[in-house]
Amino acid sequence: MNLSIFVLIPVFNRLHHTKRIIEALREQTKADNLHIVIINDGSTDGTAEYLQLQKDVIELRGDGNLWWGGSIQMGLDYVYVQGNDEDYVLFLNNDTWFAPDYVETLIRISREAGGAAVGSAIHEEGHDPPLVSIGPKININRLAVWDLLSQLSPEEQRDPKRTYRVDALSGRGTLYPAILFRRYGGMHTRLLPHYMADYEIAMRFGRAGIPLLVSTEAVVFSPPVYGNDVSKIGLWQRYFSIRSSSNIVHGLMFYLLVGSFVQRITAPLRMLCFAILRSLPR
Repeated sequence: MNLSIFVLIPVFNRLHHTKRIIEALREQTKADNLHIVIINDGSTDGTAEYLQLQKDVIELRGDGNLWWGGSIQMGLDYVYVQGNDEDYVLFLNNDTWFAPDYVETLIRISREAGGAAVGSAIHEEGHDPPLVSIGPKININRLAVWDLLSQLSPEEQRDPKRTYRVDALSGRGTLYPAILFRRYGGMHTRLLPHYMADYEIAMRFGRAGIPLLVSTEAVVFSPPVYGNDVSKIGLWQRYFSIRSSSNIVHGLMFYLLVGSFVQRITAPLRMLCFAILRSLPR
């Protein structure tokens, strides 16, 4: 297989996670085809020093202000120069690990589906059943996001189908044909610097007719706690910090980018109405 898979991994500190994911990538059946690109956005825990010693890792550096979207865009800019249309781009978070046939499985599923974008099922360490996420379903009219897993019966959660169609794909293990970024563009780094940036670009490809699939054979394993817990921060930070998944400005930007014309012009009013309705006692 004469192709390259550019693995883009944004990192900020958490060196122990970065070491583990690099080792997992080195053990892949397609390891010779991988280009491991770590976007180090201002880490201060020895990550830079460690990466300098890894001969099979490309380190790109930010100043601490790239966030997820900017980090991925820096990685894509590298792919535009170094790659070609037959290659693949794989988004990964560094707090994940996977089996040796993980990348090979993603490529196989993508090819079987005619060049689909393929995400990963998430298995949580110590959870029974281990499957904790398939992928998002999104109702743009109701401004609602939920996981497809919640719609499955307990039996299907333990014995899921091989693939599922979803409405968007996360950054925790998604393979894209590289040509999609050349055709439809990269990240909206100013409008969506962090959260929802992964969903938006997947939905952009979906609107262009690219199948958005999740393979339950391509599993990323995750620790019990990942992402950003906003339950213990103040209201201002919860709704306006870039670090918060509840940021209302970025939430609005997301729906403005992915909606139809009517959905876009009514999004602010609908967001306000639903916020009031959800705050009322039941």
